[in-house]
Amino acid sequence: TPAKPHYQSISKRWNMKQFDSIVIGLGGMGSAAVCELARRGQHVVGIEQFSFGHALGSSHGQSRIIRQAYFEHPDYVPLLQAAYAGWERLATTTDEEIINLCGLLLAGPAEGEVVAGTHEAATRHELPLETLSRAAALTRFPDLRIPANDTILHDPLGGYLRVEACVKAHLNDARDHGATLFENEPVLDWQAEGSGVVVRTAHREFRADRLVLCAGAWAKQVMTSLDLPLVVRRMVTAWFPTTTSNFRQEKGFPVFAFQTSDGFFYGFPQLDGRGIKIACHEPGDVVVDPANVDRVLSAADTAPLQAFVRKYLSDVDPNPSDGSVCLYTMSPDEHFIVDIHPTYPQVCFAAGFSGHGFKFCPVIGAILADLAIDGQTSFPAEFLRVGRLG
Repeated sequence: TPAKPHYQSISKRWNMKQFDSIVIGLGGMGSAAVCELARRGQHVVGIEQFSFGHALGSSHGQSRIIRQAYFEHPDYVPLLQAAYAGWERLATTTDEEIINLCGLLLAGPAEGEVVAGTHEAATRHELPLETLSRAAALTRFPDLRIPANDTILHDPLGGYLRVEACVKAHLNDARDHGATLFENEPVLDWQAEGSGVVVRTAHREFRADRLVLCAGAWAKQVMTSLDLPLVVRRMVTAWFPTTTSNFRQEKGFPVFAFQTSDGFFYGFPQLDGRGIKIACHEPGDVVVDPANVDRVLSAADTAPLQAFVRKYLSDVDPNPSDGSVCLYTMSPDEHFIVDIHPTYPQVCFAAGFSGHGFKFCPVIGAILADLAIDGQTSFPAEFLRVGRLG
Protein backbone atom coordinates (compact mmCIF):
# COMPACT_ATOMS: atom_id res chain seq x y z
CA THR A 1 0.00 0.00 0.00
CA PRO A 2 1.42 3.43 -0.91
CA ALA A 3 2.60 5.37 2.12
CA LYS A 4 0.44 8.25 3.23
CA PRO A 5 1.65 11.71 2.21
CA HIS A 6 3.47 14.01 4.57
CA TYR A 7 0.52 16.16 5.56
CA GLN A 8 2.50 19.00 7.12
CA SER A 9 4.70 19.47 4.07
CA ILE A 10 1.77 20.09 1.70
CA SER A 11 -0.91 21.50 4.03
CA LYS A 12 0.14 25.09 3.35
CA ARG A 13 -0.47 24.66 -0.37
CA TRP A 14 -3.96 23.14 -0.42
CA ASN A 15 -5.66 26.50 -0.89
CA MET A 16 -3.56 27.44 -3.91
CA LYS A 17 -3.73 26.03 -7.43
CA GLN A 18 -0.98 23.67 -6.38
CA PHE A 19 -1.71 20.60 -8.51
CA ASP A 20 -1.66 20.13 -12.25
CA SER A 21 -4.26 17.39 -12.03
CA ILE A 22 -6.63 15.75 -9.57
CA VAL A 23 -7.87 12.16 -9.98
CA ILE A 24 -11.03 11.17 -8.11
CA GLY A 25 -11.33 7.42 -7.53
CA LEU A 26 -8.29 5.14 -7.24
CA GLY A 27 -9.63 1.75 -8.26
CA GLY A 28 -8.52 0.07 -11.47
CA MET A 29 -8.93 3.04 -13.83
CA GLY A 30 -8.10 5.81 -11.38
CA SER A 31 -4.94 4.13 -10.14
CA ALA A 32 -3.79 3.74 -13.76
CA ALA A 33 -4.64 7.37 -14.56
CA VAL A 34 -2.82 8.82 -11.54
CA CYS A 35 0.17 6.61 -12.36
CA GLU A 36 0.29 7.75 -16.00
CA LEU A 37 -0.05 11.41 -15.08
CA ALA A 38 2.74 11.13 -12.53
CA ARG A 39 4.95 9.34 -15.04
CA ARG A 40 4.46 12.25 -17.43
CA GLY A 41 5.74 14.71 -14.84
CA GLN A 42 2.39 16.04 -13.70
CA HIS A 43 2.04 17.27 -10.13
CA VAL A 44 -0.98 15.07 -9.44
CA VAL A 45 -3.09 14.20 -6.42
CA GLY A 46 -5.25 11.07 -6.25
CA ILE A 47 -8.26 10.90 -3.94
CA GLU A 48 -9.95 7.67 -2.81
CA GLN A 49 -13.10 7.67 -0.66
CA PHE A 50 -12.26 4.31 0.94
CA SER A 51 -8.97 2.60 1.81
CA PHE A 52 -6.55 1.76 -0.99
CA GLY A 53 -7.36 -1.62 -2.55
CA HIS A 54 -10.80 -1.82 -0.91
CA ALA A 55 -13.38 -4.48 -1.81
CA LEU A 56 -16.47 -2.23 -2.09
CA GLY A 57 -16.42 -1.42 -5.80
CA SER A 58 -15.28 -3.22 -8.95
CA SER A 59 -11.52 -3.71 -8.53
CA HIS A 60 -11.20 -6.71 -6.22
CA GLY A 61 -11.82 -10.44 -6.16
CA GLN A 62 -8.40 -11.97 -6.89
CA SER A 63 -8.47 -12.20 -10.69
CA ARG A 64 -9.73 -10.78 -13.98
CA ILE A 65 -9.59 -12.25 -17.49
CA ILE A 66 -7.28 -10.66 -20.03
CA ARG A 67 -7.54 -11.47 -23.74
CA GLN A 68 -6.93 -9.87 -27.14
CA ALA A 69 -9.33 -11.65 -29.52
CA TYR A 70 -12.20 -9.56 -28.20
CA PHE A 71 -15.68 -10.81 -29.05
CA GLU A 72 -17.39 -7.66 -27.71
CA HIS A 73 -16.07 -5.68 -30.70
CA PRO A 74 -12.92 -5.83 -32.87
CA ASP A 75 -12.36 -2.09 -32.34
CA TYR A 76 -11.17 -2.87 -28.81
CA VAL A 77 -8.20 -4.91 -30.03
CA PRO A 78 -5.76 -2.01 -30.70
CA LEU A 79 -6.56 -0.67 -27.24
CA LEU A 80 -5.94 -4.12 -25.78
CA GLN A 81 -2.58 -4.36 -27.49
CA ALA A 82 -1.61 -1.07 -25.87
CA ALA A 83 -2.97 -2.34 -22.54
CA TYR A 84 -0.82 -5.48 -22.77
CA ALA A 85 2.26 -3.28 -23.21
CA GLY A 86 1.16 -1.25 -20.20
CA TRP A 87 0.77 -4.32 -18.02
CA GLU A 88 4.19 -5.57 -19.09
CA ARG A 89 5.70 -2.24 -18.13
CA LEU A 90 3.92 -2.23 -14.78
CA ALA A 91 5.13 -5.77 -14.08
CA THR A 92 8.71 -4.49 -14.10
CA THR A 93 7.92 -2.19 -11.15
CA THR A 94 6.86 -4.90 -8.68
CA ASP A 95 7.96 -8.28 -7.38
CA GLU A 96 4.33 -9.46 -7.19
CA GLU A 97 2.73 -11.34 -10.07
CA ILE A 98 0.22 -9.09 -11.80
CA ILE A 99 -0.32 -10.89 -15.14
CA ASN A 100 -0.18 -14.53 -16.24
CA LEU A 101 -0.85 -15.53 -19.84
CA CYS A 102 -1.86 -19.11 -19.09
CA GLY A 103 -4.22 -19.24 -22.08
CA LEU A 104 -8.00 -18.99 -22.44
CA LEU A 105 -10.34 -21.80 -23.48
CA LEU A 106 -13.67 -20.68 -24.99
CA ALA A 107 -16.60 -22.95 -25.78
CA GLY A 108 -20.03 -22.29 -27.18
CA PRO A 109 -22.25 -22.47 -30.27
CA ALA A 110 -20.39 -21.69 -33.49
CA GLU A 111 -22.85 -18.92 -34.38
CA GLY A 112 -22.95 -17.50 -30.83
CA GLU A 113 -21.60 -14.11 -29.83
CA VAL A 114 -18.56 -15.51 -28.03
CA VAL A 115 -17.21 -17.90 -30.67
CA ALA A 116 -18.20 -15.89 -33.75
CA GLY A 117 -17.06 -12.58 -32.22
CA THR A 118 -13.73 -14.04 -31.13
CA HIS A 119 -13.14 -15.43 -34.62
CA GLU A 120 -13.96 -12.05 -36.17
CA ALA A 121 -11.59 -10.12 -33.91
CA ALA A 122 -8.77 -12.63 -34.38
CA THR A 123 -9.18 -12.65 -38.16
CA ARG A 124 -9.40 -8.88 -38.54
CA HIS A 125 -6.32 -8.25 -36.38
CA GLU A 126 -4.32 -11.39 -37.32
CA LEU A 127 -4.25 -12.75 -33.79
CA PRO A 128 -3.31 -16.33 -32.94
CA LEU A 129 -6.35 -18.50 -32.25
CA GLU A 130 -6.57 -22.29 -32.22
CA THR A 131 -9.72 -24.30 -32.92
CA LEU A 132 -9.68 -27.54 -30.92
CA SER A 133 -11.57 -30.74 -31.50
CA ARG A 134 -13.55 -31.88 -28.50
CA ALA A 135 -11.26 -34.90 -28.14
CA ALA A 136 -8.15 -32.71 -28.15
CA ALA A 137 -9.64 -30.31 -25.61
CA LEU A 138 -10.64 -33.10 -23.24
CA THR A 139 -7.22 -34.72 -23.57
CA ARG A 140 -5.57 -31.48 -22.49
CA PHE A 141 -8.20 -30.55 -19.91
CA PRO A 142 -9.95 -33.75 -18.80
CA ASP A 143 -11.93 -32.14 -15.97
CA LEU A 144 -13.98 -29.94 -18.31
CA ARG A 145 -17.30 -31.32 -19.56
CA ILE A 146 -17.71 -29.60 -22.89
CA PRO A 147 -20.99 -30.12 -24.77
CA ALA A 148 -20.63 -32.28 -27.85
CA ASN A 149 -21.84 -29.64 -30.32
CA ASP A 150 -19.82 -26.72 -28.97
CA THR A 151 -17.05 -25.05 -30.95
CA ILE A 152 -13.89 -24.87 -28.84
CA LEU A 153 -11.27 -22.14 -29.19
CA HIS A 154 -7.95 -21.72 -27.43
CA ASP A 155 -6.50 -18.22 -27.18
CA PRO A 156 -2.78 -18.43 -26.29
CA LEU A 157 -2.69 -14.68 -25.51
CA GLY A 158 -5.40 -15.02 -22.87
CA GLY A 159 -4.87 -15.33 -19.15
CA TYR A 160 -5.58 -13.49 -15.93
CA LEU A 161 -4.64 -10.38 -13.99
CA ARG A 162 -4.16 -10.31 -10.21
CA VAL A 163 -6.58 -7.47 -9.65
CA GLU A 164 -5.55 -6.25 -6.18
CA ALA A 165 -1.86 -6.51 -7.06
CA CYS A 166 -2.47 -4.47 -10.23
CA VAL A 167 -4.11 -1.60 -8.34
CA LYS A 168 -1.41 -1.68 -5.69
CA ALA A 169 1.36 -1.63 -8.32
CA HIS A 170 -0.17 1.34 -10.13
CA LEU A 171 -0.50 3.28 -6.88
CA ASN A 172 3.04 2.44 -5.80
CA ASP A 173 4.43 3.45 -9.19
CA ALA A 174 2.43 6.69 -9.07
CA ARG A 175 3.88 7.55 -5.69
CA ASP A 176 7.39 6.65 -6.88
CA HIS A 177 6.90 9.28 -9.59
CA GLY A 178 5.81 11.95 -7.15
CA ALA A 179 2.03 11.56 -6.92
CA THR A 180 0.27 12.53 -3.69
CA LEU A 181 -2.34 9.94 -2.70
CA PHE A 182 -5.13 10.21 -0.14
CA GLU A 183 -7.30 7.35 1.10
CA ASN A 184 -10.45 7.55 3.25
CA GLU A 185 -11.07 10.97 1.68
CA PRO A 186 -14.72 11.12 0.51
CA VAL A 187 -15.41 13.83 -2.06
CA LEU A 188 -18.31 16.15 -1.24
CA ASP A 189 -18.35 18.10 -4.51
CA TRP A 190 -16.29 19.57 -7.29
CA GLN A 191 -16.75 22.62 -9.48
CA ALA A 192 -15.07 24.38 -12.36
CA GLU A 193 -13.45 27.66 -11.40
CA GLY A 194 -12.17 29.67 -14.34
CA SER A 195 -9.95 27.34 -16.34
CA GLY A 196 -9.30 25.13 -13.32
CA VAL A 197 -11.21 23.06 -10.76
CA VAL A 198 -11.87 22.96 -7.05
CA VAL A 199 -12.53 19.66 -5.26
CA ARG A 200 -13.93 19.70 -1.74
CA THR A 201 -13.67 16.59 0.43
CA ALA A 202 -14.81 15.83 3.95
CA HIS A 203 -11.40 16.96 5.21
CA ARG A 204 -9.95 19.61 2.91
CA GLU A 205 -10.04 21.46 -0.41
CA PHE A 206 -7.93 20.81 -3.49
CA ARG A 207 -7.32 23.02 -6.52
CA ALA A 208 -5.84 22.07 -9.86
CA ASP A 209 -5.78 22.86 -13.56
CA ARG A 210 -7.39 19.56 -14.56
CA LEU A 211 -9.76 16.97 -13.09
CA VAL A 212 -10.01 13.27 -13.97
CA LEU A 213 -13.11 11.41 -12.76
CA CYS A 214 -12.89 7.63 -12.27
CA ALA A 215 -15.64 7.07 -9.74
CA GLY A 216 -16.78 3.61 -10.86
CA ALA A 217 -20.17 2.70 -9.37
CA TRP A 218 -20.36 6.23 -7.92
CA ALA A 219 -19.99 7.89 -11.36
CA LYS A 220 -23.57 9.17 -11.51
CA GLN A 221 -23.25 10.79 -8.08
CA VAL A 222 -19.93 12.40 -8.97
CA MET A 223 -21.09 13.54 -12.43
CA THR A 224 -24.65 14.68 -11.77
CA SER A 225 -24.43 17.43 -14.39
CA LEU A 226 -24.06 14.85 -17.16
CA ASP A 227 -26.93 12.59 -16.12
CA LEU A 228 -25.17 9.57 -17.61
CA PRO A 229 -27.52 6.65 -18.36
CA LEU A 230 -25.64 4.22 -16.13
CA VAL A 231 -27.08 1.31 -14.15
CA VAL A 232 -25.15 -0.33 -11.32
CA ARG A 233 -25.65 -4.05 -10.83
CA ARG A 234 -24.68 -6.44 -8.03
CA MET A 235 -22.57 -9.35 -9.28
CA VAL A 236 -21.38 -12.41 -7.38
CA THR A 237 -18.35 -14.66 -7.60
CA ALA A 238 -17.67 -17.88 -5.70
CA TRP A 239 -14.74 -20.23 -5.16
CA PHE A 240 -15.20 -24.02 -5.24
CA PRO A 241 -12.83 -26.61 -3.72
CA THR A 242 -11.27 -29.16 -6.04
CA THR A 243 -10.37 -32.79 -5.41
CA THR A 244 -7.54 -32.90 -7.95
CA SER A 245 -4.49 -30.81 -8.76
CA ASN A 246 -5.47 -30.63 -12.45
CA PHE A 247 -7.05 -27.20 -11.97
CA ARG A 248 -3.90 -25.52 -10.71
CA GLN A 249 -2.28 -22.93 -12.94
CA GLU A 250 1.15 -24.53 -12.58
CA LYS A 251 -0.36 -27.73 -14.02
CA GLY A 252 -1.25 -25.81 -17.19
CA PHE A 253 -4.94 -25.26 -16.52
CA PRO A 254 -6.23 -22.18 -18.37
CA VAL A 255 -8.83 -19.53 -17.80
CA PHE A 256 -12.07 -20.82 -19.36
CA ALA A 257 -15.39 -19.40 -20.50
CA PHE A 258 -18.54 -21.16 -21.73
CA GLN A 259 -21.46 -19.58 -23.53
CA THR A 260 -24.38 -21.76 -22.41
CA SER A 261 -28.16 -21.67 -22.63
CA ASP A 262 -28.13 -20.52 -18.99
CA GLY A 263 -25.69 -17.66 -19.50
CA PHE A 264 -22.03 -16.81 -20.03
CA PHE A 265 -19.98 -18.48 -17.28
CA TYR A 266 -16.24 -18.22 -16.75
CA GLY A 267 -13.60 -19.51 -14.37
CA PHE A 268 -9.95 -19.32 -13.41
CA PRO A 269 -7.20 -21.77 -12.47
CA GLN A 270 -6.88 -22.54 -8.79
CA LEU A 271 -4.61 -19.86 -7.34
CA ASP A 272 -4.97 -20.56 -3.63
CA GLY A 273 -6.55 -22.91 -1.11
CA ARG A 274 -10.10 -21.74 -1.82
CA GLY A 275 -10.27 -23.63 -5.11
CA ILE A 276 -11.32 -22.33 -8.52
CA LYS A 277 -13.19 -19.07 -9.00
CA ILE A 278 -16.44 -19.21 -11.00
CA ALA A 279 -18.67 -16.33 -12.07
CA CYS A 280 -21.52 -15.57 -14.46
CA HIS A 281 -21.52 -12.47 -16.65
CA GLU A 282 -25.32 -12.16 -16.79
CA PRO A 283 -26.66 -8.90 -15.24
CA GLY A 284 -27.34 -9.05 -11.53
CA ASP A 285 -29.77 -7.10 -9.37
CA VAL A 286 -29.93 -3.33 -9.84
CA VAL A 287 -28.15 -1.36 -7.11
CA VAL A 288 -29.84 1.89 -6.14
CA ASP A 289 -27.14 3.02 -3.73
CA PRO A 290 -23.60 1.64 -4.19
CA ALA A 291 -22.86 2.51 -0.56
CA ASN A 292 -25.62 0.16 0.57
CA VAL A 293 -25.07 -3.25 -1.03
CA ASP A 294 -25.75 -6.69 0.44
CA ARG A 295 -22.28 -8.23 0.59
CA VAL A 296 -23.43 -11.65 1.85
CA LEU A 297 -24.02 -14.35 -0.74
CA SER A 298 -27.38 -16.11 -0.50
CA ALA A 299 -28.41 -19.54 -1.72
CA ALA A 300 -30.08 -17.83 -4.68
CA ASP A 301 -26.80 -16.08 -5.51
CA THR A 302 -24.76 -19.27 -5.64
CA ALA A 303 -27.36 -21.60 -7.18
CA PRO A 304 -26.54 -20.77 -10.86
CA LEU A 305 -22.82 -21.14 -10.17
CA GLN A 306 -23.36 -24.47 -8.43
CA ALA A 307 -25.47 -25.69 -11.33
CA PHE A 308 -22.69 -24.76 -13.74
CA VAL A 309 -20.11 -26.62 -11.64
CA ARG A 310 -22.25 -29.76 -11.51
CA LYS A 311 -22.89 -29.73 -15.26
CA TYR A 312 -19.57 -28.63 -16.72
CA LEU A 313 -16.80 -29.55 -14.24
CA SER A 314 -15.69 -32.79 -12.68
CA ASP A 315 -13.68 -33.21 -9.46
CA VAL A 316 -15.06 -29.93 -8.11
CA ASP A 317 -17.14 -29.65 -4.94
CA PRO A 318 -20.33 -27.70 -5.81
CA ASN A 319 -20.45 -26.27 -2.29
CA PRO A 320 -18.56 -22.95 -2.40
CA SER A 321 -15.73 -22.30 0.02
CA ASP A 322 -15.87 -18.51 -0.34
CA GLY A 323 -17.66 -15.76 -2.21
CA SER A 324 -17.45 -12.12 -3.17
CA VAL A 325 -19.74 -9.33 -4.37
CA CYS A 326 -18.64 -6.68 -6.87
CA LEU A 327 -20.39 -3.97 -8.84
CA TYR A 328 -20.85 -3.67 -12.60
CA THR A 329 -21.54 -0.15 -13.85
CA MET A 330 -23.43 -0.73 -17.08
CA SER A 331 -23.73 1.66 -20.02
CA PRO A 332 -26.76 1.24 -22.33
CA ASP A 333 -24.72 -0.45 -25.08
CA GLU A 334 -22.23 -2.07 -22.64
CA HIS A 335 -19.31 -0.17 -24.18
CA PHE A 336 -17.11 2.14 -22.14
CA ILE A 337 -17.58 5.90 -21.87
CA VAL A 338 -14.30 7.84 -21.98
CA ASP A 339 -14.40 11.51 -22.90
CA ILE A 340 -13.99 15.17 -22.01
CA HIS A 341 -16.84 16.82 -20.15
CA PRO A 342 -19.00 18.62 -22.76
CA THR A 343 -19.33 21.74 -20.59
CA TYR A 344 -16.00 21.84 -18.77
CA PRO A 345 -13.01 21.07 -21.04
CA GLN A 346 -10.70 20.90 -18.03
CA VAL A 347 -12.58 17.78 -16.83
CA CYS A 348 -12.35 14.31 -18.35
CA PHE A 349 -13.86 11.05 -17.19
CA ALA A 350 -14.13 7.30 -17.62
CA ALA A 351 -17.24 5.30 -16.67
CA GLY A 352 -19.60 2.50 -17.65
CA PHE A 353 -17.09 -0.32 -18.00
CA SER A 354 -19.94 -2.82 -17.93
CA GLY A 355 -18.08 -5.71 -16.35
CA HIS A 356 -15.34 -6.07 -18.95
CA GLY A 357 -13.08 -3.07 -18.43
CA PHE A 358 -10.36 -3.99 -15.96
CA LYS A 359 -8.01 -5.50 -18.54
CA PHE A 360 -7.89 -2.06 -20.24
CA CYS A 361 -6.65 -0.13 -17.19
CA PRO A 362 -3.21 0.93 -18.49
CA VAL A 363 -4.52 2.21 -21.83
CA ILE A 364 -7.52 3.95 -20.26
CA GLY A 365 -5.10 5.61 -17.86
CA ALA A 366 -3.01 6.76 -20.83
CA ILE A 367 -6.08 8.06 -22.71
CA LEU A 368 -7.23 10.00 -19.66
CA ALA A 369 -3.75 11.48 -19.25
CA ASP A 370 -3.84 12.54 -22.92
CA LEU A 371 -7.24 14.16 -22.49
CA ALA A 372 -6.22 15.91 -19.27
CA ILE A 373 -2.94 17.28 -20.62
CA ASP A 374 -3.61 17.77 -24.34
CA GLY A 375 -7.39 17.70 -24.70
CA GLN A 376 -7.15 14.88 -27.24
CA THR A 377 -5.67 11.43 -27.70
CA SER A 378 -4.02 9.52 -30.52
CA PHE A 379 -5.46 6.21 -29.30
CA PRO A 380 -8.32 4.86 -31.46
CA ALA A 381 -10.96 5.54 -28.82
CA GLU A 382 -13.45 7.69 -30.73
CA PHE A 383 -16.06 4.93 -30.48
CA LEU A 384 -16.04 5.33 -26.67
CA ARG A 385 -17.08 8.99 -26.62
CA VAL A 386 -20.22 9.95 -24.74
CA GLY A 387 -21.85 11.57 -27.79
CA ARG A 388 -22.81 8.16 -29.20
CA LEU A 389 -25.42 7.91 -26.42
CA GLY A 390 -27.17 11.05 -27.56
